[in-house]
Amino acid sequence: MNAPTYPADLLRDVAKRRTFAIISHPDAGKTTLTEKLLLFGGAILLAGTVKARKSARHATSDWMEVEKQRGISVTSSVMQFDYAGHTINLLDTPGHQDFSEDTYRVLTAVDAAVMVIDAAKGVEEQTIKLLEVCRLRNTPIITFVNKMDREVREPVELLEEIESVLKIHCAPVSWPIGMGKAFRGVYDLMQDRLVRFAGGEERRTAAEDSELITGLANPRLDELFPGEVGALRRDVGLIREASSPFELSEFLAGRQSPVFFGSGINNFGVQEILQALIDWAPPPQPRDGGTRMVDPAEPQFSGFVFKIQANMDPRHRDRIAFFRICSGRYTPAMKVRHLRMDREMKLANAQTFMANERVASEDAVAGDIIGIHNHGQLQIGDTLTEGEALGFKGIPYFAPELFRVARPRDPFKSKQLQKGLRELGEEGAIQVFETRTGNTLLLGAVGQLQFEVVAARLASEYKVDALYDPASISTARWLSFPDDATRKNFENECGSWMGTDVDGNTVYLATNRFNLQGTMERWPAVSFHTTREHGQKL
Repeated sequence: MNAPTYPADLLRDVAKRRTFAIISHPDAGKTTLTEKLLLFGGAILLAGTVKARKSARHATSDWMEVEKQRGISVTSSVMQFDYAGHTINLLDTPGHQDFSEDTYRVLTAVDAAVMVIDAAKGVEEQTIKLLEVCRLRNTPIITFVNKMDREVREPVELLEEIESVLKIHCAPVSWPIGMGKAFRGVYDLMQDRLVRFAGGEERRTAAEDSELITGLANPRLDELFPGEVGALRRDVGLIREASSPFELSEFLAGRQSPVFFGSGINNFGVQEILQALIDWAPPPQPRDGGTRMVDPAEPQFSGFVFKIQANMDPRHRDRIAFFRICSGRYTPAMKVRHLRMDREMKLANAQTFMANERVASEDAVAGDIIGIHNHGQLQIGDTLTEGEALGFKGIPYFAPELFRVARPRDPFKSKQLQKGLRELGEEGAIQVFETRTGNTLLLGAVGQLQFEVVAARLASEYKVDALYDPASISTARWLSFPDDATRKNFENECGSWMGTDVDGNTVYLATNRFNLQGTMERWPAVSFHTTREHGQKL
């Protein structure tokens, strides 16, 4: 059987795409690295500012008011820029574990990831969880060991921990010389040369501040680092003996991670990460469309919504659906099929992003992330195609463990509160359930910080000051029934503990673990689900 032939221009443009996420534990330096990648990519002129904008200096990827106030990332951002003849789609993710669901969704939309490790702390809890999500899709991982300009742990010890805890083989690409105030640079193991570090002004580029010295036997090393050169030669010799050399096929299979050492805040090692993404990270790959594998260079347009963001532009109270193109090419005003709703949709004004800065997209291909204006018709997990019935798999919602009841301080703001909560629930910022008795809106979260951010966003974006009372609920389970009779009998007995989620799915709201366990034992025919797919109707 002959292999299909695809349009040459589409093959060329898809091959130039690199779509990746940056993942890390909070405070490992992820947002700083994001800024510096944008700086080296020419997308911004100064860390903290979008090119040609005279805005206050906050992280480019941290555009929400609440993020600027708290100094943390609480939502994912998309940034597109060109570098070395390629189009880069960089997805910054929330570092804080309370927003892990947003990160899981983003990881369904990328082809590779850069994992940032704090060299002083090593592998941390959130890094472990995020790598597990990457492993579900065999996502290729580039590792950046950050903050070498501080007093940190021994590099060999860090490599051993990454391998043993994260269960991924490490292939050091560079090796550090010293640490903290004695950090001298790295030895490039692949090109057999020293890249010298010089601290100072943030805006430096690698060409301005790095001295290149070739060969471990070079006498210039003895002149520059008489106290460190012996340890460097010994360490590099040991590393070359003990660790596997970098193999592209192992990296692309998600089994081996190339490891870079550097200092994001000082721009050191950043350009090497960008070059590695160009040279090694995969272009858009075939994706499981439910009924078949979909090749990115197929001319028929397809893709899925992985995120909804409300109020990116507070002046227009808009809602944007973030859409990963899986195949074909977007053209302005094209018509597509909205499969869940089984109706035609016109993609009139799709946009590309630089955090919350947006420009109209005249052309986008597989691998690109576009924003679609959404008036409530699109949900997370929705698939759009040029007609074929496909269904791209998403990351599930997880049963929340923390609950609050929201009520407005001003009773006349009750409709605004309901609207805000429903939109934030559809966006995925928090899970929202409506109880059957009393029609109470119940908020469910993975972590306490989610409640605080939702409260701040309701106040700033919807002008609603609300009270958040503790709820007598300890956990939730999505329900599915073998038949209507079982559903009806269950509702008659347990209706007071039931509710619905934003997609209309039936949920059991347990007051405690014993209540849940007892109900499950009494109703063995009913399925109690701890997860559900986005957009899934149970």
